[in-house]
This record gives sequence, structure tokens and C-alpha cells, in this order.
Amino acid sequence: MVKKINLALQGGGAHGAFTWGVLDYLLDRDDIEVAAISGTSAGALNAAAFKSGFVKGDKEGARDTLDWVWSQMGGIKDMRIANWATQFAPSTAMVTQMLESAMPFSLTESLSSIVSPYSYGPFYQNPLQSVAEHLDCSVLGDGKGPDLFICATNVRTGKIRVFQDGEISSQVILASACLPEVFQAIELTDPITGKTDPYWDGGFTGNPALFPLFEKRYPRDVVIVNINPLERVGTPRTPEEIHNRMSEISFNSSLLRELRAVHFVHELIANHRLPEGMMKDVLVHMIADDELMQGLTARTKMVPTVAVLLRMKEAGRVACEKFLDAHYDCLGERASVDLEKMFA
Repeated sequence: MVKKINLALQGGGAHGAFTWGVLDYLLDRDDIEVAAISGTSAGALNAAAFKSGFVKGDKEGARDTLDWVWSQMGGIKDMRIANWATQFAPSTAMVTQMLESAMPFSLTESLSSIVSPYSYGPFYQNPLQSVAEHLDCSVLGDGKGPDLFICATNVRTGKIRVFQDGEISSQVILASACLPEVFQAIELTDPITGKTDPYWDGGFTGNPALFPLFEKRYPRDVVIVNINPLERVGTPRTPEEIHNRMSEISFNSSLLRELRAVHFVHELIANHRLPEGMMKDVLVHMIADDELMQGLTARTKMVPTVAVLLRMKEAGRVACEKFLDAHYDCLGERASVDLEKMFA
């Protein structure tokens, strides 16, 4: 029996390699069909790679495109050799510690807080440009594969803008992943109004946006691939810990607001306070590995080392397998995330 789901893919820089692993495992399954995907930042890159590859070459096309994207992110020349060599690389925790103490990275991080990305003049270059432009966005509106939604934040209005399928270009993908401390804003023109506005990372307003997946034509199940820990034990004390937790809270806030709204609607339906069929009773699920993510920091988001990327990919595959083993029967029937407990 094939079960249809929607995917909601969070952003988180290089930590998006975890989502790469989740998608890679889903492509192994013949009993799961992805109806729609909403992605932000790294989630947008994953989502666009998945769909553009799927349109051109079905499951193998999606897998190949995802592999290519992440090989470019980590400078991986040969995936087979990299997988073998990773077994002998330092642990993920050790790599994190090395990055935290690395003087070149510390200097770069300090500069990013006082130097605008507009200070580089003609020497400025968005490092994601070549990757985004390689994806064939022209096929995204062909009607094949899952429907795709990507969100970015309008700098002028502070509001979310969601782009769908044929509206999505390499510039939209770059806008969704545009951290303002690092990248220059992406200028996008509204085809209806003709107005051009600057856009920043979609994580400020929707990480990822869930509401496009609530339309009646989509299945009830929304599976969130979460790469920003919702909870951390203890009080952050060092500048690194404080900055890291501030980032996580900021980029989880929009997701939590939407989940609270889903919980509110669920309660209204359960208590018969809404006419039948007036609103969709969404079933929420989550694939995550908080133990892994809590051992990483904002620095590993910015530095896509080969060892960390491949280990995160494998962790994503394992987490997806565990989720489906435990909750496959829930799909289409009941939520596996207890929203009442989450917001108690």
C-alpha cells in the first residue's frame, strides 16, 4: 500500500545534509509517495534538487541531483572515496571543537558582525550561485512530481512570500537561503505588481512554511524534517552558546506558531466547534535527531566539511528509517507528534 505524505524541510545551512539523508532514504521506499514539499533555505535547496531531478529522471534522477548538490557544497570529488575516508575522520564532536577553536574561522565570524556583505564591491560573490544555477528550475512547473513551495522574507515588508513550482528560479532559491550577515539581499520582481524588492532568508518568517500544505488536495500528513533543536538543556553561557541558541529560537519561532495554530484547529474539530469539513485536520509528524544536532553549533552550519556532511546524511537516513518503522501505520490515521504535550 502506497501512502502519500507532504514534506516540510527546515533550513540550517550545512546541517541540511541531514535532510539529504532523509530524502535519500525516502527514495528507497516504494510504499511512500511525496505529494508536496515546502522548503526553506537549505530545505529549499534540497526540495528543488529533489523535484528537478525527479522530473527529469524519476527517483534515480532525484537521488543523483541531491548527491551532486551536496558534493558541491562539500567539495566532494568522489562520493565513494569520501564515504570510505569518512570512517577514519575525527568524530563530529571533535570537528565541531576544531572549528570553534580555529583562528581563521573566528576571524571570519568576527568580521561578519562588523563588515557588511556590501563592503566587498566588485569582489562580492554568492558561493551558492553556481549550485542554484545548475539546477534546472525550468522543469519545476511541468506538473510532474511533488508540488513545490519555497519561501523567502520580503525585506521591505517583513512578510513571508511563498513561491510555487513555475515561479521558482535559481534566484528564488538564493533568496530563500540569503543570510543577511553573509550574503547581499536577492532582488526579486513581483510579476503582478512589477515591484522589485530585496529578499532575505525564508527562515525569518517560515522555517518551513506549513500553510501551503493545508490545501484539501494534499494528504493530511505533514512530515517535518527538523534540523534546529526545539529544546536544549541548561543555560547558554559562552558567547558561542548564546548566539547558537538565539539562532535556533529565532528560526524555530515561525514553525512553532504554525504548529500552535494546527493544534488550535485540531481542538476545535475534536470538540465539534467547527462545521464538518470547514478546516483540514492536519496530522503532524517529525523526523529529527536532536542528540546529533545538539552536539553541533552555528559554526558547523557555515562550514560544510566532508566528514560532517556525510555523517549527517547517514544520520538522516537512519532517522527516517526509524520514523517509518515506528509510525508508518500512523500515516493517514493519526499524528505521531503530541501537540498538546508540546504546548502544555
